[in-house]
Amino acid sequence: MLNWAEIDTVLLDMDGTLLDLHFDNYFWLQHLPKRWAEISGISINEAQTQLKAEYAELTGKLEWYCLDYWGKRLQLPITELKREVMHKIAMRADVPDFLTALKQSGRQIVLVTNAHPDSLSLKIERTELASYIDTLISTHEFCVTKENQDLWKKLQQRLGFNAERTLFVDDSLPILTAAQDYGIKHLLAVANPDSQQLSRQITEFPAITDYSVLLDDIRKANHLAD
Repeated sequence: MLNWAEIDTVLLDMDGTLLDLHFDNYFWLQHLPKRWAEISGISINEAQTQLKAEYAELTGKLEWYCLDYWGKRLQLPITELKREVMHKIAMRADVPDFLTALKQSGRQIVLVTNAHPDSLSLKIERTELASYIDTLISTHEFCVTKENQDLWKKLQQRLGFNAERTLFVDDSLPILTAAQDYGIKHLLAVANPDSQQLSRQITEFPAITDYSVLLDDIRKANHLAD
């Protein structure tokens, strides 16, 4: 699936890729509409309908991922509301072994997320991600999302990676396409980002539902490098 001998840098998405997307789906589709309905006096169904329409309009834009934007828009303390359900934040069960193998391989490991810095901090607080990863980056630092080519230019300037020897893993097909358009050679999709939903059929990119299928090849490549 992947030629690990050609990979020096591994860029990893967070939500749906390393962490179970169930937390985010639950928060944005259920918990936030419920809390907004309680405060605004509208029905939960109306809140869900309005928010889903706004989410669709902002898809791929920085505002969609920005907790400051939603805090002002809804007049709600978004980070505090996330803390109300933070017990749902969890790493995918197959991630620790995957990240351990990558770390032992000596490759550069970078988390690149569109999540707001406050959301990233909350998830680092709740999980062990930081212990495995060399660099944690929120695209808010660059004021542009992974869907945009400008992000990849700025990211390469920041990290100095060789696109030909870089692997990028994400659960979003539009974002994987953007990385491909920029010239990232090695791409991998996660077909089951939310543990509470069925896996997707993905044909555009190599895809996995369990990182364990990659472990032998990672370790074998390490052995050859030694």
